[in-house]
Amino acid sequence: MASEQAHSDERADTYDEFESRVERISNIGNAAGILRWDQEVVMPEAGTPARAQQLSTLSSLSHELLTADETSDLLEALESDDLSDEQAAVVREIRRQYDRETSVPGELVENISETTTNAHPKWMEAKENNDFETFAPVLEELVELKREYANHIDPDADPYAVLFADYEPYIDLETAEKVLERLRDELVPLIDEIQASDTDLTTDAFAGTFDDDDQEALARDVLDSLGYDWDRGRLDTAPHPFSSGTQFDARVTTRFEEDDLLGSITSTIHEFGHANYTIGLPDEGYGTPLGEARDLSVHESQSRLWENHVGRSRPFWEHFLPIARERFAELEDVSPEAAYESANQVYDDNLIRVEADELTYHLHIVIRFEIERDLISGDLAVEDVPEVWNDKYEEYLGVRPETDAEGCLQDIHWSHGSFGYFPTYSLGSVLAAQLYAAAEEDLGEFDDQIREGEFDELNGWLRENIHQHGKQFTTPDLIERATGEGFTADYFLEYVESKYGELYDL
Repeated sequence: MASEQAHSDERADTYDEFESRVERISNIGNAAGILRWDQEVVMPEAGTPARAQQLSTLSSLSHELLTADETSDLLEALESDDLSDEQAAVVREIRRQYDRETSVPGELVENISETTTNAHPKWMEAKENNDFETFAPVLEELVELKREYANHIDPDADPYAVLFADYEPYIDLETAEKVLERLRDELVPLIDEIQASDTDLTTDAFAGTFDDDDQEALARDVLDSLGYDWDRGRLDTAPHPFSSGTQFDARVTTRFEEDDLLGSITSTIHEFGHANYTIGLPDEGYGTPLGEARDLSVHESQSRLWENHVGRSRPFWEHFLPIARERFAELEDVSPEAAYESANQVYDDNLIRVEADELTYHLHIVIRFEIERDLISGDLAVEDVPEVWNDKYEEYLGVRPETDAEGCLQDIHWSHGSFGYFPTYSLGSVLAAQLYAAAEEDLGEFDDQIREGEFDELNGWLRENIHQHGKQFTTPDLIERATGEGFTADYFLEYVESKYGELYDL
């Protein structure tokens, strides 16, 4: 009996030591996240050389801690022990990180970090000046670095599949491809039907010129209405809206364009969905995978659920339009139905992904997916990206970019070296519909609550079924627990066919 107790105490000590190490690694990563936020939001333009070194150093420290022999010894000791489900999940997640990072030389990790930091201002300069050649050399370097990175992890695998697994480790690339193919195959005919429809939707409900300061005040109204926790969050602006942080400090950024009030509202709601998930992670799990979000497909499901299923719904505009009118007298004669129609118009002549409607959005993702796959495989040269990009837009959406700024330079992701990221946007949209349907199956329709500006019940369901679990479960297991079935595109396709069929009288 005494020996069993001694073994139990030893096991507890080992896990405590392991957890302490994991928390140190996590805190380094969270500190780096604040520095990246600072770089994109408030850092002076001349700060890049120092920031590159700072982030490179933190990246190197994190890599050294994770890949040290002590980490390996602790993992091996714990994997042979009888752990709780939560402890076993932490060990599983760190083992996966350890195996991937020990495959990659520290020098390469540091090189990637420094290159991405320097790539960000190059991308901004190239976009501002509509000059792809400014960004091309660093993009080529990043492609080569990420290809080398993938080869170190698994030289026998498709390098793009290896990179995709950095963002979605538990849904394989084959599944992602099947979803994208199904969306392309079923959305294109639906979009064609819509284009052929005689129904004229209101498209100009938000036409006008709107002051940035007033738009920011309205963005804060939106966040207030949805229940944003200002004690743990903030709102700022950035060229490309994003959200980052931890459950104690979740930061939303958005952007304002004087002729696009609707865009600022929907992007703010989208980023709220991300931050709301982050804030909903368990406090007691902070510093370990139990207090971290379950990768990007699930993260994107939260932003797309709030943006589309809530923010683009008819009940939402019945609720929010009176609030918007208080800020903008120009909206006095706009009806909730007109606002709803304008928020859901389908148009295939849009060049900008973040401004795309709910249906054609996925064709933007398919284009990026196909281009990055070819870049990483070596089938596409960096110098040919603008022309291939423009050709695909003409083929898939019937519109051709006139400039690189509105074409292949519009997204920030490649400057981060984020190859494999884009498919998670579509996977997240698909999962959002599945989760929303499951929540309504459990609790009934939310239309009346949304109309009254009451979001606690929906958010409570998400907290209970998604947020509180952190990374305890793999993505397929989390989906199965929340919805009672495996990941499927059925609910998304049913949702858009019903919604847009009614809107366009199909």
